[in-house]
Amino acid sequence: MRLDQLPLKCPARVAAVAWDELAETAARRLRELGLDEGVTVEALHVAPFGKDPIACRVGRMTVALRRAQAHCITVEQIAA
Repeated sequence: MRLDQLPLKCPARVAAVAWDELAETAARRLRELGLDEGVTVEALHVAPFGKDPIACRVGRMTVALRRAQAHCITVEQIAA
């Protein structure tokens, strides 16, 4: 499933990132924030009416991602 489809407050692990689908600046920013395969993520909040941004916990940080960026990140839900 893609990060933009992940239910809120549901922890997941990043399975893959489609780096080639992201703009170079966006890809660099996500790498600098530590977003890569194996990292734990959790969607915390979405803007009203399903628009940008999506607030996500990446490791111990909270970051805002555009929906298009979140769509490039494949995640696997972590069993509770």
